[in-house]
Amino acid sequence: MTQTPAHDATTPVHWKLVIDCADPHAQADFWAAALAYTVEDHSALVERLLGLGAVPAELTVEAHGRRAWRDLAAVRHPGDPYQEESGTGLGRRLLFQRVPEPKTGKNRLHLDLHPGPERRVAEVERLTGLGAGVLREVREAGGEWVVMADPEGNEFCLH
Repeated sequence: MTQTPAHDATTPVHWKLVIDCADPHAQADFWAAALAYTVEDHSALVERLLGLGAVPAELTVEAHGRRAWRDLAAVRHPGDPYQEESGTGLGRRLLFQRVPEPKTGKNRLHLDLHPGPERRVAEVERLTGLGAGVLREVREAGGEWVVMADPEGNEFCLH
């Protein structure tokens, strides 16, 4: 009988936030601009797999002048490490995956952006210029923030 080694609770678990969407490349462009992140360049991996015949060309598109996955796009923190051979980030990243169904309800998980109260108004203007919408402004005893939606309607908060 094979035993699985016990997980060391002190070792952090690598993760990424995956967001279902209709247009992964548009979402990646929006969030890269919103967060000052980098759109991942997976073209070397895509080209290698196409050259080997491992994936059909129908699974790819041209994005930013290079081959990319049709149904996936990702953004990563520009200071975090990444795999050069695949372009995949190894730190803070968001992965956008195409799904056939539209968004139907409120998010159960959302991002909070924290530019600070002194920059909030300017940041709302910048993000609406990128395609976000303002859903409501909140003023409570615990603080003030703006609830916004990205171009596909996913809610996020600007504190």
